[in-house]
Amino acid sequence: MHAKSPRHRPVVRHGHVGAPHVLTSLLEPRGLLEMALLPASLPLLMEAPHGDGHPVLLVPGFMASETSLIALKLFLQNKGYDVHTWGLGRNVGFRSKHANALPQKIRYLHHRTGKKVSLVGWSLGGVFSMYGAQQALDCVRSIITLGSPVSVDAAGSQSPNAVKALYRLVSHRLGASAHVMQPRAKEMRERRRLAIPTSCLYSLSDGVVPPQEATIDGDPALHENIRVPGSHIGLGFNGIVLAIVADRLAQPQGDWKPFVPKGMLGQVWGLTTGAAGAN
Repeated sequence: MHAKSPRHRPVVRHGHVGAPHVLTSLLEPRGLLEMALLPASLPLLMEAPHGDGHPVLLVPGFMASETSLIALKLFLQNKGYDVHTWGLGRNVGFRSKHANALPQKIRYLHHRTGKKVSLVGWSLGGVFSMYGAQQALDCVRSIITLGSPVSVDAAGSQSPNAVKALYRLVSHRLGASAHVMQPRAKEMRERRRLAIPTSCLYSLSDGVVPPQEATIDGDPALHENIRVPGSHIGLGFNGIVLAIVADRLAQPQGDWKPFVPKGMLGQVWGLTTGAAGAN
């Protein structure tokens, strides 16, 4: 019997239970080393496909500013995309003004360029991207999340206690659960996925967002989970991640297909993840 192709393989959340392993959380500072090693990925990044010039909107993670997106921005600009950042400053958690402004920005970019917008969100930025896409569905081409808590369980966030405490301190005293219960998050609570090509990149060694929260159940014709190596705070500077983002953005509009690693990316991805497929 032949194995199922990526297009027909079920898309399911990772089976991890509970918080990230303590060791991976303690080793999160290795993300600084990953940033320093980015130049070594130059051959891989040069092989990544060029784009068609459509607009790409980057959204930073919790407590990060647009400065954190510099590697993604410069790389994607070099690949020919019309790259923008969200323009709302530091991401300090859910704010109504952010939730309202992001769909407006998506609509503006769509109106200005005449092209649908792809969204790339890192960590909490991926959740914001899904909120924004939900409110501007006709203007969005695809969504890519990087270590984002896009799946919600009744037990609430399983991120490390220190991360949850920081969120309560900075954003809301009841933590992320206060925002998950808002009407605009109904689709996420009910695990209904948007009919938009969505790629969720996650790492088993992510010390902030556990893999079951960074992955989704979905339609294999539109949704996928792609395992990558590395830390949470290094995702936006990870050469393999950048190459996969370029691969996903280069998918023709209306003819999206699941990730199939090939060439140098396939070799490096296979060696560093030990994975045989995207899910």
